[in-house]
This record gives sequence, C-alpha cells and structure tokens, in this order.
Amino acid sequence: MSQHNHFGQPVGDALPDWQPRPAPQRHTLQGRLCYLEPLAGKHAEALFAAHQLAPDTRSWTWLLREPDSSVEEFSAWVASVAELSDPLHFAVIDRQTRLPVGSLALMRIDANNGVIEVGHVHFSPLLSRTAMATEAHWLLMRYAFDTLGYRRYEWKCNSLNEPSRRAARRLGFHFEGRFRQALVIKATTGIPTGFR
Repeated sequence: MSQHNHFGQPVGDALPDWQPRPAPQRHTLQGRLCYLEPLAGKHAEALFAAHQLAPDTRSWTWLLREPDSSVEEFSAWVASVAELSDPLHFAVIDRQTRLPVGSLALMRIDANNGVIEVGHVHFSPLLSRTAMATEAHWLLMRYAFDTLGYRRYEWKCNSLNEPSRRAARRLGFHFEGRFRQALVIKATTGIPTGFR
C-alpha cells in the first residue's frame, strides 16, 4: 500500500528498518537430492562429461557462449568465472553420485536495494526437468530470501526460450515484461523476458 509524503504525493511503502543486504558468499547449500557448491576447477571434468550426454547442443542456444569443444576449453571457462563474486557461480552436485550435473549463478547483485537475479543456468540431461533441478533452484532462492534477506529474486531468459519460460512459471515466478532490443546473442537479437 502506497503512502503520501508531506506534499500529498504518493510514494512507495515505508521501509523504516531497511538496511542493505549482505553479498552472497561462497557457501555450500545443502538439499535432500542435491547440494550447491561454489563452482571450482574440481568440477570441470565431470561437469563437461555430464553436458556431453546431451544428444545435441540445443541447451546452448540461448546461453551467451558457444559450447566448449574440449574439457580443457571448459576448464578454462570454469577457471575464468570461479573466483567472481558477481556472477557467483554454483555447481549442482547430485547427492547420490557426488558428481556435478549442472550449474547456475547469482548475478546482478544489488545489495542496496535487496535485488538479485538467478542466471547462467545450464543443466545437463542428468539434471534437466527433474526434482533435483527444482530443489537446486529452491536452495538458491532460500539462500537469497531467508539467509541474506533479499526482497526481490529475478529470472530473465530469452523470450524465445520457451523451456526456460515454462520453468520460471512452474517455480512460481510472475511475468513482468520484455526488454526489446536489449541483447545481441550470437549475432541475433536477444529479447530478455523478465520474471519475479
């Protein structure tokens, strides 16, 4: 419910006790089916192998980078992002096999406003469309909301990426709009679609 200032103008809800939120840290997030570990070099070989189980490279279509042609190339990418704080990448580890089966990241971290986005989601066939995938997202959401106290958790995907849009809706995100002409991805127009 909006309030009014001393000029009678409508303003947003009062947040008298608001404090900037802490930045996400490199913690392991424990779940029942999986756990999330900060992405590191030790995950590269098994994660590359998990992605190689896909019959083709369609899962790479809407990612910002091309598929890696070798484990060395993939390992170099992991090394280049492993120490970043934004985006902060996590490996999804299957609790039964103790092997990485996908990755995702917290990104566009706005601690002052309590806003954070999930992105760089790339799940292998071992993880995609499973209860473990749902739990991986839930673990990251719980960390953002319950542990860190963020107010807003965003999901953006290419508007043509229907599997990602379906996943967002299934996880409880609400469509907010499209950001036309916002990205160029692999020499095509990328139109991010925002969910919260």
